[in-house]
Amino acid sequence: MIRAMRLLQSWGGVWTSIASFIFMWDRIRRYCPPELIRASDKWTQRIRSFLYPYIQISISEFMSNNLRPHDAYSAVEAYLSVHLAKEAKRLRAETVNGGSKLVLSMDEHERVTDEFCGAKIQWISGKLVQRESKYLLELERKYYKLMFHKKYRDMVTDIYLEQVIKVGREIQMRNRKRKLYTNNGHSKTTWSHIVFEHPATFGSLAMEAEKKQEIMDDLLLFRDSKDFYARIGKAWKRGYLLYGPPGTGKSTMIAAMANLLDYDVYDLELTSVRDNIELRRLLAETLSKSIIVIEDIDCSLDLTGQRKKKEKTAKTNKEVPRKDTQESGSRITLSGLLNFIDGLWSACSGERIIVFTTNYVDKLDPALTRRGRMDKHIELSYCSFDGFKVLAKNYLSLDTHPLFESIEILMTETKIIPADVAENLMPNSLREDAEKCLLKLVEALKQAKQLMIKKDEESALSEAADGLQDSIDKI
Repeated sequence: MIRAMRLLQSWGGVWTSIASFIFMWDRIRRYCPPELIRASDKWTQRIRSFLYPYIQISISEFMSNNLRPHDAYSAVEAYLSVHLAKEAKRLRAETVNGGSKLVLSMDEHERVTDEFCGAKIQWISGKLVQRESKYLLELERKYYKLMFHKKYRDMVTDIYLEQVIKVGREIQMRNRKRKLYTNNGHSKTTWSHIVFEHPATFGSLAMEAEKKQEIMDDLLLFRDSKDFYARIGKAWKRGYLLYGPPGTGKSTMIAAMANLLDYDVYDLELTSVRDNIELRRLLAETLSKSIIVIEDIDCSLDLTGQRKKKEKTAKTNKEVPRKDTQESGSRITLSGLLNFIDGLWSACSGERIIVFTTNYVDKLDPALTRRGRMDKHIELSYCSFDGFKVLAKNYLSLDTHPLFESIEILMTETKIIPADVAENLMPNSLREDAEKCLLKLVEALKQAKQLMIKKDEESALSEAADGLQDSIDKI
């Protein structure tokens, strides 16, 4: 009992001494000149580094002030998930390729130990939460930190880390799941994603075989032209403009392009982007092997027309922004978008395709659509007979049928979009066979033909009335 009391008294003296030291140190730092404090911190750090034999290396999730994802971080994460996750007590589970298989990785603030050529290397996972300003959401920055004895410095930095990155990237390729990104999710200032699982291929597109092959050859040539672009001094990117009436398969074409090249897709919603600076940051966060898509660009902000002059009030002569710009709160300019397409920042990641879609190509400013920005223009128009045969094969498993001849004649006499053809070929019930579906399409073509004749007659009557009115006015 007496020994326990003495022990408690001794510990009480220790804590009293520690508290006194903390108090005195606070007084010293508060009243000492800043120059003396900085010198003291400098020498304290030197003494600590001399006595502390371990080296720490951090690998952050993002580089350059959160502008661009760090490729090494994802490779390290893949390596640890396979080789060291079994040692961790707190794990994070994720599915691979959208399937049921789970991949385990280290959770936040977890530690595991790796061994390499006799050296013990400790990996630590962590997360920093930062707020750029009081008006913005908090940004999470994850990181991995490895710690090892300083005598293994050369081996770890020259051999071990290179091996980790190499093995991690091999694991990534095996487990890779293509992603569909959007900036219109919970946080509109950054990208969020889901697994990209669209089944479209060029074989299923309702288009002439020659045209499909031409587009496929162009895409594959781009993918394999890294050395060519480096030799001619151009950023490794290519622009595609898809235009045509609604329902002609522009979105399906983009999915087929992504599946052919095995690229991720970034669906950029311009009305959710505040200004040119945020647009540039979103561009910097995109990865290579990707397709950046801006759909219906003719409906996006004040970016269309022949560089139209902004409206000005008659009295104040001040610029009045367009209504859609006011409603969205976006201040993106045509100049900002042009720099996004082919400015200096457009070269921040290689092997990237930029796709614009529009229903009305004539509305777009020529600066957006010129060669060098939109390198290849692809018109997706009304369904042809070749396109119909592709859809008949896809929907009804038919290569030929007696009704094909009637459908071919009607298609030369009227216009119908591929979406309407597909809808008529889709069986409405299990009892509806292929012939009934073809008859539905024949009837739809006849109705479209009658409607087109009626519109032509009304147009002719309107023109005749206008001509007669002009003649009367002259008399």
